[in-house]
Amino acid sequence: MGDKRDYYEVLEISKGASDSDIKKSFRSLARKYHPDKNPNNPDAENKFKEIQEAYAILSDPQERNKYDTYGHNRPGGSPFGPGGFQGVNINIDDLFGGGFESIFGQIFGGSRSNRRNRGGDLLIRHTVPFQAILSGWDDELEIEALNSCPKCDGRGSKNPDGTKSCPSCNGRGRVQRVERVGPFAQQVVSDCPSCKGNGVIVSNPCNSCKGEGRSHQSKKIKFSVPPGIANGNRIKITGQGEAARGNGGDNGNLYIEIEVEEHPWFERDESDILMALPINYADLLLGTTIEIPHIDDKILKIKVPTMSKPGDTITIQGRGLPHMRSSRGRGSVTVLLKLEIPNKISKTLKNKLVKLRDDIKISSSTLEESITEEANKRRGK
Repeated sequence: MGDKRDYYEVLEISKGASDSDIKKSFRSLARKYHPDKNPNNPDAENKFKEIQEAYAILSDPQERNKYDTYGHNRPGGSPFGPGGFQGVNINIDDLFGGGFESIFGQIFGGSRSNRRNRGGDLLIRHTVPFQAILSGWDDELEIEALNSCPKCDGRGSKNPDGTKSCPSCNGRGRVQRVERVGPFAQQVVSDCPSCKGNGVIVSNPCNSCKGEGRSHQSKKIKFSVPPGIANGNRIKITGQGEAARGNGGDNGNLYIEIEVEEHPWFERDESDILMALPINYADLLLGTTIEIPHIDDKILKIKVPTMSKPGDTITIQGRGLPHMRSSRGRGSVTVLLKLEIPNKISKTLKNKLVKLRDDIKISSSTLEESITEEANKRRGK
């Protein structure tokens, strides 16, 4: 914000200018630079917008006080939101008749006096089976949340006449105070203690909600888990969070954080599935086809080629999980072959293996040559 001109300089007034001086200067400059009087003149249009922004701040007592304290580097950033000041559509006739005052009054005064609170958001953690990743999952939850009290319709009072605007905050629900930190003064805005941020005082509280206007109620939420969802992903359900205080705003949102159950043998790598397959030495040498149940309710056939080795992988395309953010179909299943070593062997099998030891010797090379050959394979030589 360092490139912004001083608002007092923009309106060509001094810092001690009165409200009438500010209004008079704005009216004069706005007429001079109004787009209707300067067609096809972008410099005049930018100047007109700059004058509007300066007036919007200096004509509002609270905003002027903040500007006098902090300048453009106010805490919390621009008072106009992330988009900055966008200008106001003022008819040039209003600059003579005074109609512009109500337009600017809506920027801060009107919107703040009718400030709508928003209920709190809720976060629920929910576990779904591994199969839910494949084709999605329709589910239902029962939650307890602060909802509008049904007995008083969220008013907080037994009857419609039991509330009045809070005199401490003029119905805004927020109060402002100045705190000093060393030589610096800081403006702090907080909930009004008199009305607890509701903007209203309840003189005849509802017995059910004790004047809060909200009470804890159970409700069932139906939702759908999309295919491909991952651990930690959140599903947002708008308006199913807590009700706003004082029945004066929108409900918060409900966020359901998904945790996917572990599969007995599959591991997930985004849209791919990984698994280890223990297999005996004979099947590695001779090759085989192994069938196991799969999460898509179809048999997964794993074809082990002849002369396979422990650590080899077999990739089965199109039998993995769907991609979360694209329609590229399903990923793959990668099978890691592991040599299955029995815990015990019978005496008969042991004798057979002794006789077969020389027949199944890998090569006629010396031990050192075999070790060197294996090292060269790992190094890609």
